[in-house]
Amino acid sequence: MSETIEKNNDIIAGRNPVTEALRSGRAIDSLLIAKGELNGSVKVIAAKAKALKIPIKEVDRKKLDLMCGGAVHQGVVALAALKEYSTVDDIFALAESRQEAPFIIVLDEIEDAHNLGAIIRTAECAGAHGVIIPKRRAAGLSYAVGKTSAGAYEYMPVARVTNLPNTLDELKDRGCWIYGADMNGSVYSENRLTGACALVIGSEGNGIGRLVREKCDVILSLPMCGKINSLNASVAAGILMYEFTRQRLGIKAVNGG
Repeated sequence: MSETIEKNNDIIAGRNPVTEALRSGRAIDSLLIAKGELNGSVKVIAAKAKALKIPIKEVDRKKLDLMCGGAVHQGVVALAALKEYSTVDDIFALAESRQEAPFIIVLDEIEDAHNLGAIIRTAECAGAHGVIIPKRRAAGLSYAVGKTSAGAYEYMPVARVTNLPNTLDELKDRGCWIYGADMNGSVYSENRLTGACALVIGSEGNGIGRLVREKCDVILSLPMCGKINSLNASVAAGILMYEFTRQRLGIKAVNGG
């Protein structure tokens, strides 16, 4: 039975190709295993992925069939990132190289690839120094993210962390003020948004998680004037990022604010 590496940029199908991808240290977003296949060599692959802290998901075999478009997957598929993930240190190093106060975007379980791609694109345009995402329950640097970002992922450091609350503590220790985007906060434009800072954007359905919210120093809200009480995550992120940018660049509003 032959094995194939699917030519779909981020899909690696087959036991040997997945094993080699893990051995080589390639950035892997997640490992998908067909239900009922967690034994033998697949169990060994799963153990290796677990040791590398790669999320493992059991899925229906039909899903793998569809993803691989007829390629032989042998019950195991790895979703590889478009590029190596950066570290939090890389993000701070970029800010230092530009002689700027760090401006970091933190995403709490953004699962939609198009939202993640759009946020990365806006972050790059707005002058942010990096994006931080969690390893679990979140979209990674897939082909769809790369396409939606219009190539911005090539220039924007994206770090993946195991524990967001702990990472926010680290950002605080390194001098960042943490701003969360959520309802029932202060109007975003009435806050001073300069200096070292991190903007936290919550998930599409649930917003910022409780533990993450508790780490925020300030909650920023956007006024809602219609019948719908929330914006798409990437739209809200874009509005807020550019208010940070406006203030960081010292651009005055018409009223002098």
